[in-house]
Amino acid sequence: MFITFEGGDGSGKSTQLQLLGKAFTASAIPHVMTREPGGSAGAEAIRKLLVSGEADAWDAETETLLFYAARLDHVNKLIKPALAEGKTVICDRFADSTLVYQGIGKGLSGEYIQALHRLTLGNFMPGLTIILDIDPAIGLKRAASRRGNETRFENMDIDFHHRIRAGFLSIAEREPQRCMVVDAGQGQETIHKTIVDIINNKLGIHV
Repeated sequence: MFITFEGGDGSGKSTQLQLLGKAFTASAIPHVMTREPGGSAGAEAIRKLLVSGEADAWDAETETLLFYAARLDHVNKLIKPALAEGKTVICDRFADSTLVYQGIGKGLSGEYIQALHRLTLGNFMPGLTIILDIDPAIGLKRAASRRGNETRFENMDIDFHHRIRAGFLSIAEREPQRCMVVDAGQGQETIHKTIVDIINNKLGIHV
């Protein structure tokens, strides 16, 4: 199974991915944890271009092409081989983020992004997507407490982040079989338990 975590900045995706990975290890479920942009050597090199620097460093179309170059490398070199070995892959962000950030957030045509996805990856998509939903003001406050220089998207204005939140919720509404929305304003352990319950119910396994 290919499972992705999506949501706005500061929604706790990385934390919940790590908690789920520990739960999988405790349950002896073979798995790989990864992230986007990144996850493979080529994709990590592109990540450095995308997530640091000035907020207006790239226009939406250029960003999208860079994200898909990284994504194609990631899928071909890590995700698909891991799935072929019978491992569950859990990933911090995937194609939904591009559709939301560059499409809804920055105004690039959704049809363009979806056509690029089909051209590079065909119909390859996650089997389950957990969308961590949080008020953007709270998420950005959380994100500001982190160290590091990967703040390019966090530095965009609050209206942009409200569009991001609405974009993820609209995807969840369109694809209720794949996407499950979780309130990310709760405590970490409560969120984790909710995610584990979703996975047990959706996948028919016991974590």
